[in-house]
Formats: sequence, C-alpha cells, structure tokens
Amino acid sequence: MSRKLWKLAQSDKEAAATLAESCEIDPFLSLLLYSRGFSDDEQIYDFLHPDAMLSDPFELIDMEAAAERVEQAIEGFEKIAVFGDYDADGVTAAALLYLYLRERGANVVCILPDRIRDGYGLSPEAVERLFDSGVRLIVTVDNGIAALDAAARAKELGIDLVVTDHHRPGEVLPDAVAVVDPHRTDCPSEFKDNAGVGVAFKLAAAIEGDPESVLGRYADLIALGTLADVVPLRGENRALVCAGLGKLNRTPRVGLAALMAAAGCAGKHMNASSVVYTLAPRINAAGRMGSAEPALQLLLCDDAGQADALAQRIDACNRERQAVEAEVCAEAVAQIESDPAIRYASILVVAGEGWHPGVVGIVAARLVTRYGKPAVVISIDGKTGKGSCRSIEGFSIYDALAFARHTLTHFGGHSGAAGLGLRTDDIPALRTALDEYAKTTHLPFPTLTLDCKLNPAYIGLPLLDALEALEPCGSGNPAPLFGLYGMTLTAAKPVGEGRHLRLTFEKGHTELKAMLFSVSLAQFPYQPGDLLDLAVQIERNTFRGETSAAVRIRDLRFSRPDEENYLKSLRLYERYRFGDRMTDQERAYLKPSREFLLDVYQFVRDHSPWAFDTEVFCKRSGCPERLAARVCVAFDVLCELKLFEKQGDAYTCVHAKADLAASEILKALS
Repeated sequence: MSRKLWKLAQSDKEAAATLAESCEIDPFLSLLLYSRGFSDDEQIYDFLHPDAMLSDPFELIDMEAAAERVEQAIEGFEKIAVFGDYDADGVTAAALLYLYLRERGANVVCILPDRIRDGYGLSPEAVERLFDSGVRLIVTVDNGIAALDAAARAKELGIDLVVTDHHRPGEVLPDAVAVVDPHRTDCPSEFKDNAGVGVAFKLAAAIEGDPESVLGRYADLIALGTLADVVPLRGENRALVCAGLGKLNRTPRVGLAALMAAAGCAGKHMNASSVVYTLAPRINAAGRMGSAEPALQLLLCDDAGQADALAQRIDACNRERQAVEAEVCAEAVAQIESDPAIRYASILVVAGEGWHPGVVGIVAARLVTRYGKPAVVISIDGKTGKGSCRSIEGFSIYDALAFARHTLTHFGGHSGAAGLGLRTDDIPALRTALDEYAKTTHLPFPTLTLDCKLNPAYIGLPLLDALEALEPCGSGNPAPLFGLYGMTLTAAKPVGEGRHLRLTFEKGHTELKAMLFSVSLAQFPYQPGDLLDLAVQIERNTFRGETSAAVRIRDLRFSRPDEENYLKSLRLYERYRFGDRMTDQERAYLKPSREFLLDVYQFVRDHSPWAFDTEVFCKRSGCPERLAARVCVAFDVLCELKLFEKQGDAYTCVHAKADLAASEILKALS
C-alpha cells in the first residue's frame, strides 16, 4: 500500500456540543457530523431521517416527456425494450424498470449487452436487431447519454428512444424523445448523484405517480445498484439505500435471498458494507466475465429452486473473476516494475494482449491502492484496446482523458472512474498526453481523512451505539475513521494461516487488540516497542452470542512522521527516474555522498536481507525522511555497482569492492 497523507477533519467541540443539545443526539455523534459539514439542526434532522428526502421525479428535465411516451406505449401495447448495462447498476436498473412495466401489463422485453461481444451501451447494431424484433420504443437505463449514432439510427428506422442515464453528457445530446440525466447542464434538479438505478426508479415513480409505492416494491434493487455504483450516500441516495437495506433484511426477493445464501450471508444482518463486499461483486462478476443475463434472471426469478441454481452459477463466476483478476494484476505489476517509463509516470498506463476486459477496472483500482496514483489498464485485442481508469481523490481522470481525447476513439465516465477505447498504436501517445496533463494540473498526494482523534479507553459498545446513526456508510458518507496516536506495539500474532495479524498495543493503562488484514508477519515492518499511529474503524463483532467492539486497522505509521516532506521527496525521485529535467539544486539534493552511500551499505549489511520501504529505512537508520529521494538513489547506485543484489523486494549485501567513479548514476548527477 502506498503511503497516504493523513488529514484530520476540522471540528469545533463547542459548536458540536451546542448542536448535540439542540438536536438531542449523542455528543460524540454530533462532533462527527459537524466535522463532516453538518452545521445546523435542519441538516442533521434530514440526515438522521432520510425517509423524508425523496424528491419529485419531475424535477429532472425531460421526465414528463419520458413518462408520457412510456405510458402511451403501455396503453397501446407497443413493444418496449428496456436496454440496460452489464454491471450491477445497469442490471438492477433494467430489472426494476422491466418488472414495473410487466406489472403494468406492458409488452416489454429486457436486453443487456454482452461485455465481450457487444461492448458498452446502445449501438446502431443493437437498434437494428430490436427493430427487426418489432420493438418501437427503446428505454435505456444506466447508459445512452453517449449513444449518438444509435439514436440517429433509431430515428432513421422510426423507433422512439427514451434515454435515462447518470453519466456526464458530452457537448451533444442524443436525438431522442427524452434525455433524462441529472448531469445535463440544463437540468434543474438539485440532486445530481443518483446511480443509474436511481434514475430508472424516478422514471417508474413518474409513470406511477406514487414514488413511495414504487420504492416499497423495488427498494432492495435500488439499494444494491446504488451501493454497487459507489455514488455518494448523501441526500436522496441515503433514503433509497436505507429503504433497500430494510427490505433486504426483512423480505428480500427470492433471487437476492438465494444470492445471500450462496455468499454465506443467510440469516445475517445486511448493512451497506456487506452489500458492497458480498452481493455487488457477484452481480458484477456475471457481466465482467461475459453475459450479465444470469444476474438479470436471478433478480427476476420467483422460483426458489431456479434462484438457488442461478446464485450458485453466479458465485462460481465470481470465483473465476477473482482468479483472472489476480493473474492480470500480477502481469500489470510486473510490467510496471520492469519499465521506469511506466513506473515513474504521473499516471500509470499498462496494457496487455488478451487481458480480460471484464477485470481491467478492478485491476486499475488495485494499482491505485498499491502505487498511490491514477491508473489506466488496457485490454488489447489486435489493433484496438479497451481500457478502464481509476483515480485518487482530488484528481479527475475524466478531465485527464478529455485532455488526451486526440489519442482515443471514445471515452466516458466520472472524475474517479472512466472507460476508454483507442487504437493500440496510440497507447504511447496516450501515456505522453496523460503525463503532460498531470504535470500541468497539480497531482495531489493520496490522502486518508480521519474523523477525529480517539482515546483508546473510549472504545466499546456505547461508542458503537452512537455510531449506528451514521449508517448506511459508503461513498460520501464513509464509515468513521479514527486516529489512535502514540500507541506502543507490544505483540504481533499471525492468524488466519499466517495471512493476517492480531496486534496488541498499550497506551497509558489501556491495552488494545486490533486486526490488520492481508499482511503477514514477514511483511510487517514494525517491532514490539515501536511507537505507532493507527487509523482504525470500530466494528460490532458477535461471537458465540457475545457482542464486542472490534478494531480494524486501515493504516498505520510511525508516530510523528515528517509525512509531507517524505512524500514530496519521493515525488522528486519519481520525476528523476521518469527522465524529467532536473535543476542543479535538485541534482545536488539527489546525489548521495560517499559517506551517505557507506551508511546505507552498512545499515543493509547489518539488517540483511532488507525488504521494507524507504520510510521504514529512514526511521530505523535515523535518516531524515526529507532525504527519502537520496536514499532511493543510494540504493540504485549500490545495485548498479553490484554491492547490492535485489531479489523480489529484498536487498542483500554483496561483500565486494567497487569504484564509485564507475557509477553512471553519480556521473549523471554531477
């Protein structure tokens, strides 16, 4: 995991205490809400009572025209096609609108594109096939805003098109009866953050004339799609997800009950996190690995036996997805580590022939976590490539692609995630353009925002009870993250067959046990006696009927780090390795002296093999963190002179002599 810049949310204890009294809520809850921007009674009331936040669907531009045209088709028994997408948002949106129209007695079919065969969105070819089957009205859900050619073909054939989407539109809108998208610049709706399934819900609500009734029937689908699409859980989305989680835990539809059983969640309370990490990946897996049709049929299914079979099939598909993802991720990392022009670019761009296009988005997210910078992962198929992008907070990958549009055949998405197509020969040009954009637009450091500092003595069930009011948590309303500062590590015990660690800390008279997942003892750089800062989440854990507060570590570091200077130093080293022009001052800063090289050599000799990062080296060796870039150059020089051997992530000293004057690195920095 890349080092993040920790930021502590700003708060005002006195103002928060006043709000707690006026709103009659827990003082600690009030403090958290205040730090998240809730500064008056009305805002807090709306947040804590989301059921009152459903907006009028007709606030969305073109909704009246969309509802009237669909109603006309229902009454005239025209053949309607609901055209969705292959991800969880698109599948749930398609299932919702199809079920609603079927209940209304409409002559309706539901169509999902195949990721591999058809690609994303409504195409002219799909329009032609639908026309040949007798369809005279197409309603898109979670797509269509960029389907200009498909819209033109529909008009030529005499098919009416209603677009419902939530992606950012281009400069030109599709020529359709209605284009319902909250991101249209001329849309008066104040709420812009609906997922595709949220917009589909609003269309059904507009046709029905009773949003509450529609929500009651389809809330579980709406919650699943909204959570899967990682839209902000503020405002109306919070109301929709709250309603959906209630339905999931009380009376889930047959298909979702079967999927919960297949995922090992049967009988367990489902919150936003469990939906995101268990149900959503399985629905997504079907579409990622080929056809999303089994996922759609599962959501439409009302036969328990058939649902169980479909759920098992989808669960197997998810296991296949995990294996393919791991393989592509390993190849992407190997590509990055073997090529400095890729590794040290401001934006990572990797590409591979035959990489499964269904997993490139997940792999991009993995690379962002590992390297702390935006990532583009491209699946090459001969002369063309399809890519998926993920970004860090504060940097719009969509805007970066817009800058590089001359290298692309198409692109679309959001600031945090996007997709693209291009000719294989243009991948180098894409790399150049994206790096140029990142350097002219400030690329922020990856950050980790903490809600507040916490005394470990306060961790317990009363704290969890206070935090319960924040649910559902997710994008825009993350689960609270607390800073535990100055904690002394006393023990580290491997658990889960050595894949995880149970850590014990002390501060004052308080002992604290916490879990660190997916880190083995060999990968753990800290030792008993180290003074550490922890970023943690507090979770409710029930075991053998006993409930307790469990602590999960999300990040940790040595206490009192010189974090910003460390990150600035590493950023300079990356510029140097990428080949950017260095000033005389920068070269002097980067160049290690003979004495500095000797100190680095002797430290690694005494701690061989050395397999930890530069931050740990600085702390253990006493080197100032602001000199991290010089440490990195020193390692490069010692490897160049064959005084160090590197195997994997580990450095080993070679007992030999070398002439520093032979170093090409040092010559270049002189």
